[in-house]
Amino acid sequence: MMNTDQIDTLAQALDDASIRAVAIPPLSKHHAVTIDEAYRIQQATVARRLARGERVVGIKMGFTSRAKMAQMGVHEQIFGQLTDAMRVDNGASISLAHFIHPRGEPELAFLLKRSLPADVTEDEAREAIQSVAAAIEIVDSRYEAFKFSLTDVIADNASAVGFVLGPWTACPAQLLGLEMTLTIDGEPRQLGSSSEILGDPLRSLVAAARLAAQAGMPLQAGWIVLAGAATSAEALTAGSCVDARVKGIGSVGFRVHAEAIPAA
Repeated sequence: MMNTDQIDTLAQALDDASIRAVAIPPLSKHHAVTIDEAYRIQQATVARRLARGERVVGIKMGFTSRAKMAQMGVHEQIFGQLTDAMRVDNGASISLAHFIHPRGEPELAFLLKRSLPADVTEDEAREAIQSVAAAIEIVDSRYEAFKFSLTDVIADNASAVGFVLGPWTACPAQLLGLEMTLTIDGEPRQLGSSSEILGDPLRSLVAAARLAAQAGMPLQAGWIVLAGAATSAEALTAGSCVDARVKGIGSVGFRVHAEAIPAA
């Protein structure tokens, strides 16, 4: 079992890689990390961000696609933490210089009006939703070639680096079968359905409540939950315009500065 010093050392390596936008080898290449230790590393990494003045505003869910779960050989979702510094304004521009190999994926976001316990039911979870919005999650990995194990990605805050939210709207009676599209420079690149998020995005919110509570940070009123991707992620390139649309919910987008990623 890793001690606190070992956890902090690995957290510092990930945090430094994020700040410098330089990839590092996966932790699993040199360390045997359990899932519990991976979440401890994640917590320690986020704690460094909080010490710099950021605050947690929600969580993002990972492995909500059955195909992705099968690919990774896992049977449970994972989560990462969202801070206020990760939020990108709708329609704003981002600089690729701040990332290593960023990608974007269309998502559905929930805004909570009340906290959720670990054992929340789907009906209770729905009642706790204040609003929903179309979203784009910007994912990035601190690991070389975007290659990692399950524990690697958990430790790396589930690859969370940014999120963009469209206008909030009332939660529709039905969250199933909502068409989700990711467009780059006006060209559709990914097309999926909200039903591909654990069969129903509401199940992702229930899973989020359970996982967050187990980690000692139960979902709070006012928090944002990104339900997970319905499609594959698309690599972001300099000068592009990225948009996502969730049918019946709305649209969201951002631009990428016309600059190249500096060589690592």
